Amino acid sequence: MRLGVLDVGSNTVHLLVVDAHPGARPLPAHSHKEELRLAELLDDKGAIGPDGVDHLINTLHKAVQAAEDKGCEQVLSFATSAVREATNADWVLSQVRAATEVNLQVLTGEEEARLTFLAARRWFGWSAGKLLVIDIGGGSLEIAYGIDEEPDAAVSLPLGAGRLTSSLPGDPPTPEDVRALRRHVRAEIARTVGEFSRFGKPDHIVATSKTFKQLARIAGAARDAEGLYVQRELTRKSLQEWVPKLAEMTIDQRAALPGVAVGRARQLLAGALVAEGAMDLFGAEALEICPWALREGVILRQLDHLPVG
Repeated sequence: MRLGVLDVGSNTVHLLVVDAHPGARPLPAHSHKEELRLAELLDDKGAIGPDGVDHLINTLHKAVQAAEDKGCEQVLSFATSAVREATNADWVLSQVRAATEVNLQVLTGEEEARLTFLAARRWFGWSAGKLLVIDIGGGSLEIAYGIDEEPDAAVSLPLGAGRLTSSLPGDPPTPEDVRALRRHVRAEIARTVGEFSRFGKPDHIVATSKTFKQLARIAGAARDAEGLYVQRELTRKSLQEWVPKLAEMTIDQRAALPGVAVGRARQLLAGALVAEGAMDLFGAEALEICPWALREGVILRQLDHLPVG
C-alpha cells in the first residue's frame, strides 16, 4: 500500500510518501517539504498567532494535495514540539482540522524518542546490540537506549537547534553567548546521564536528524547523492575541531559549507553545541548516522498493526 506521513515539525512540514507492506522495508516514493519554522512564530506568551496558523493551514493544503496526487491510501499526520508546547495548541489543532480535515496527532517527547529508536533498531538490526540513539530536532533533543525494539529509557529535552538559536543573536555570536549556551546545554544533558548509565555501556551509538547529517557532512562524510547505504559517522574529535570554527562564522559562511542547507545554517552552531555536549557527556568517541528517524518510526509502527497477507 502507499502510505503518507505528514510531519509538522518545529522547522518544516514534511510529507514522506512510501510504498510499504508488513514485513518489508518502506520504499520512499515522494518527498514534499516546506520550511515553516513554527517554533519562531510563537509570540511572547508562547502561542501561535493567527498569521502562523494561516501559514500552517496553507502549507498543509499543499501537502494534502501532494499526498492525493501521489495516490496515498492513508496519511498519518502528527505534530511535534512546536505545536505540543504552544499555549494555544488546542485552538491551533481545531483550526487546522476545520480548514484542512487533517487531524494532527500531537506526539509527546517520549513518544518521539521511542519511535525514532524503533526506526534505528529496524535499520541496524539486532546485531547492533544495545543502542543509544540521539536525535536533535528543531525544538527538542531526544535520547533513547535499549536492547529491544522498545527502549529501556527515553527522554526529551528542550534543546532543539531552532529553539536554542535565539540565545545566539549575533552574526557571528559573541564568545560570551556561545559559552553561556554551552553551559546551559551541558547542564541539561548531564541531568539525564544517570538515567541511562545504569543500563550499562551501549554497543552502538547512532544519531538521526538533519543537524547530525550536516555536521557529519562538513566533517567529511559522504554526500547524500552517494546513497542511503554508505556508512557515515561523526567523531567527537572532528566535532570539537569544527565547533569553534562554526562559532566564528557568519550565517552566510556556514551556508556555504558542504551539505548545509541555507535554511538550516542559522541553527547549525546551536545544533553543534548540543551534539558535542551529548557525545562528550555520554562518552561517545564516534557515532553512526542513521538514515531513518521519526517519520520511518511512525510508518513502521503503523505497519506492525496491519494484518499480514
